[in-house]
Amino acid sequence: MGKGAPKVSGKGHWTLGKTVVLVGMMGAGKTAVGKALAARIGVPFLDSDAEIEKAANMAISEIFQRDGETFFRARETEVIDRLLDGPRAILSTGGGAFLAERNRDLVARKGVSIWLDADLPLLWSRVKGKNTRPLLRTAHPYETLADIYNARVPIYELAEIRVRARPEYSVEAMAEQVLNALSARKDVLEWVE
Repeated sequence: MGKGAPKVSGKGHWTLGKTVVLVGMMGAGKTAVGKALAARIGVPFLDSDAEIEKAANMAISEIFQRDGETFFRARETEVIDRLLDGPRAILSTGGGAFLAERNRDLVARKGVSIWLDADLPLLWSRVKGKNTRPLLRTAHPYETLADIYNARVPIYELAEIRVRARPEYSVEAMAEQVLNALSARKDVLEWVE
Protein backbone atom coordinates (compact mmCIF):
# COMPACT_ATOMS: atom_id res chain seq x y z
CA MET A 1 0.00 0.00 0.00
CA GLY A 2 1.01 3.61 -0.33
CA LYS A 3 2.79 5.75 2.21
CA GLY A 4 0.72 6.24 5.35
CA ALA A 5 -1.71 3.37 4.86
CA PRO A 6 -1.31 0.44 7.20
CA LYS A 7 0.09 -2.82 5.93
CA VAL A 8 -2.91 -5.04 5.46
CA SER A 9 -3.00 -8.77 5.13
CA GLY A 10 -5.72 -10.80 3.50
CA LYS A 11 -7.00 -11.80 6.95
CA GLY A 12 -8.78 -8.63 7.97
CA HIS A 13 -11.17 -5.99 6.75
CA TRP A 14 -11.77 -2.27 6.79
CA THR A 15 -14.30 -0.91 9.27
CA LEU A 16 -15.87 2.41 8.34
CA GLY A 17 -16.90 4.41 11.40
CA LYS A 18 -18.66 7.23 9.53
CA THR A 19 -20.01 7.82 6.05
CA VAL A 20 -17.34 9.52 3.94
CA VAL A 21 -18.72 12.47 1.95
CA LEU A 22 -16.70 13.49 -1.10
CA VAL A 23 -16.94 17.17 -1.99
CA GLY A 24 -15.35 19.26 -4.68
CA MET A 25 -15.71 20.73 -8.13
CA MET A 26 -17.18 19.08 -11.20
CA GLY A 27 -14.38 17.05 -12.72
CA ALA A 28 -12.59 16.48 -9.40
CA GLY A 29 -13.32 12.75 -9.63
CA LYS A 30 -15.89 12.36 -6.85
CA THR A 31 -17.84 9.63 -8.64
CA ALA A 32 -14.93 7.67 -10.14
CA VAL A 33 -12.74 7.90 -7.03
CA GLY A 34 -15.74 7.26 -4.78
CA LYS A 35 -16.61 4.03 -6.60
CA ALA A 36 -12.99 2.83 -6.46
CA LEU A 37 -12.70 3.73 -2.77
CA ALA A 38 -15.99 2.01 -1.88
CA ALA A 39 -14.82 -1.15 -3.67
CA ARG A 40 -11.47 -1.07 -1.79
CA ILE A 41 -13.11 -0.63 1.60
CA GLY A 42 -16.04 -2.94 0.89
CA VAL A 43 -18.89 -0.50 1.49
CA PRO A 44 -21.66 0.86 -0.75
CA PHE A 45 -21.08 3.80 -3.08
CA LEU A 46 -23.83 6.40 -3.12
CA ASP A 47 -24.28 9.47 -5.31
CA SER A 48 -26.59 12.17 -3.98
CA ASP A 49 -27.36 13.51 -7.47
CA ALA A 50 -28.31 10.02 -8.71
CA GLU A 51 -30.50 9.51 -5.64
CA ILE A 52 -32.28 12.84 -6.27
CA GLU A 53 -32.88 11.88 -9.91
CA LYS A 54 -34.21 8.47 -8.85
CA ALA A 55 -36.57 9.97 -6.27
CA ALA A 56 -37.86 12.64 -8.69
CA ASN A 57 -37.85 10.33 -11.72
CA MET A 58 -36.23 13.11 -13.74
CA ALA A 59 -32.81 14.58 -14.48
CA ILE A 60 -31.39 17.29 -12.25
CA SER A 61 -31.40 19.71 -15.19
CA GLU A 62 -35.15 19.04 -15.57
CA ILE A 63 -35.73 19.63 -11.85
CA PHE A 64 -33.85 22.94 -12.08
CA GLN A 65 -35.87 23.94 -15.15
CA ARG A 66 -39.27 22.88 -13.81
CA ASP A 67 -39.00 23.70 -10.10
CA GLY A 68 -35.99 26.01 -9.74
CA GLU A 69 -32.76 25.84 -7.77
CA THR A 70 -34.34 26.57 -4.38
CA PHE A 71 -36.60 23.52 -4.72
CA PHE A 72 -33.69 21.38 -5.90
CA ARG A 73 -31.42 22.45 -3.02
CA ALA A 74 -34.14 21.59 -0.48
CA ARG A 75 -34.50 18.09 -1.99
CA GLU A 76 -30.71 17.75 -2.06
CA THR A 77 -30.51 18.42 1.69
CA GLU A 78 -33.29 15.89 2.38
CA VAL A 79 -31.50 13.22 0.32
CA ILE A 80 -28.09 13.86 1.91
CA ASP A 81 -29.66 13.69 5.38
CA ARG A 82 -31.39 10.39 4.52
CA LEU A 83 -28.22 8.88 3.05
CA LEU A 84 -26.16 9.92 6.08
CA ASP A 85 -28.70 8.14 8.32
CA GLY A 86 -28.36 4.92 6.31
CA PRO A 87 -25.60 2.31 6.31
CA ARG A 88 -22.05 3.70 6.29
CA ALA A 89 -20.90 4.34 2.76
CA ILE A 90 -18.87 6.51 0.41
CA LEU A 91 -21.13 9.37 -0.65
CA SER A 92 -20.42 11.55 -3.67
CA THR A 93 -22.22 14.90 -3.65
CA GLY A 94 -22.93 17.42 -6.37
CA GLY A 95 -20.45 20.27 -6.68
CA GLY A 96 -22.85 22.76 -5.09
CA ALA A 97 -24.06 20.62 -2.19
CA PHE A 98 -21.28 21.54 0.25
CA LEU A 99 -21.88 25.26 -0.34
CA ALA A 100 -25.03 25.15 1.81
CA GLU A 101 -24.27 25.59 5.50
CA ARG A 102 -27.10 23.21 6.44
CA ASN A 103 -25.46 20.46 4.36
CA ARG A 104 -22.02 21.14 5.86
CA ASP A 105 -23.58 20.90 9.34
CA LEU A 106 -25.28 17.58 8.47
CA VAL A 107 -22.03 16.15 7.13
CA ALA A 108 -20.02 17.35 10.14
CA ARG A 109 -22.56 15.81 12.54
CA LYS A 110 -23.15 12.50 10.77
CA GLY A 111 -20.12 11.85 8.56
CA VAL A 112 -16.75 13.17 7.49
CA SER A 113 -16.09 15.47 4.54
CA ILE A 114 -13.20 15.01 2.13
CA TRP A 115 -12.37 17.67 -0.44
CA LEU A 116 -10.93 16.24 -3.64
CA ASP A 117 -8.80 19.29 -4.41
CA ALA A 118 -8.11 19.48 -8.12
CA ASP A 119 -6.65 22.70 -9.52
CA LEU A 120 -8.28 24.67 -12.32
CA PRO A 121 -6.10 23.38 -15.21
CA LEU A 122 -6.79 19.76 -14.20
CA LEU A 123 -10.53 20.40 -13.87
CA TRP A 124 -10.62 22.12 -17.27
CA SER A 125 -8.77 19.23 -18.93
CA ARG A 126 -11.47 16.88 -17.62
CA VAL A 127 -14.62 18.89 -18.38
CA LYS A 128 -13.85 20.82 -21.56
CA GLY A 129 -15.72 19.61 -24.61
CA LYS A 130 -18.26 17.67 -22.56
CA ASN A 131 -21.89 18.63 -22.86
CA THR A 132 -22.88 17.02 -19.56
CA ARG A 133 -22.15 20.10 -17.43
CA PRO A 134 -25.12 22.52 -17.60
CA LEU A 135 -23.25 25.24 -15.68
CA LEU A 136 -20.61 25.36 -18.44
CA ARG A 137 -23.05 25.89 -21.31
CA THR A 138 -21.94 29.49 -21.67
CA ALA A 139 -20.19 31.56 -24.34
CA HIS A 140 -16.93 31.33 -22.34
CA PRO A 141 -16.93 28.02 -20.45
CA TYR A 142 -13.33 28.28 -19.14
CA GLU A 143 -14.03 31.68 -17.59
CA THR A 144 -17.28 30.32 -16.15
CA LEU A 145 -15.42 27.36 -14.63
CA ALA A 146 -12.77 29.71 -13.21
CA ASP A 147 -15.45 31.92 -11.65
CA ILE A 148 -17.21 28.92 -10.07
CA TYR A 149 -13.87 27.52 -8.87
CA ASN A 150 -12.77 30.81 -7.29
CA ALA A 151 -16.12 31.23 -5.55
CA ARG A 152 -16.25 27.67 -4.21
CA VAL A 153 -12.67 26.96 -3.07
CA PRO A 154 -13.02 28.95 0.20
CA ILE A 155 -16.07 26.80 1.06
CA TYR A 156 -14.42 23.51 0.04
CA GLU A 157 -11.50 24.44 2.31
CA LEU A 158 -13.92 23.94 5.25
CA ALA A 159 -13.92 20.18 4.62
CA GLU A 160 -12.36 18.10 7.42
CA ILE A 161 -9.87 16.35 5.13
CA ARG A 162 -8.22 17.61 1.95
CA VAL A 163 -6.67 15.33 -0.65
CA ARG A 164 -4.82 16.91 -3.56
CA ALA A 165 -5.56 15.55 -7.03
CA ARG A 166 -2.70 15.41 -9.53
CA PRO A 167 -2.84 14.97 -13.29
CA GLU A 168 -0.61 11.89 -13.12
CA TYR A 169 -2.88 10.06 -10.65
CA SER A 170 -5.07 7.30 -12.02
CA VAL A 171 -8.46 6.81 -10.41
CA GLU A 172 -6.95 3.96 -8.34
CA ALA A 173 -3.98 6.10 -7.27
CA MET A 174 -6.30 8.90 -6.18
CA ALA A 175 -8.45 6.39 -4.27
CA GLU A 176 -5.25 5.24 -2.56
CA GLN A 177 -4.48 8.84 -1.54
CA VAL A 178 -7.95 9.17 -0.02
CA LEU A 179 -7.58 5.80 1.72
CA ASN A 180 -4.27 6.96 3.22
CA ALA A 181 -5.87 10.17 4.50
CA LEU A 182 -8.82 8.27 5.98
CA SER A 183 -6.69 5.58 7.63
CA ALA A 184 -5.01 8.30 9.70
CA ARG A 185 -8.41 8.86 11.33
CA LYS A 186 -9.25 5.83 13.48
CA ASP A 187 -12.72 7.28 14.18
CA VAL A 188 -13.42 7.07 10.43
CA LEU A 189 -11.52 4.08 9.03
CA GLU A 190 -9.69 1.23 10.68
CA TRP A 191 -8.15 -2.05 9.54
CA VAL A 192 -9.36 -4.91 11.72
CA GLU A 193 -7.40 -8.19 11.71
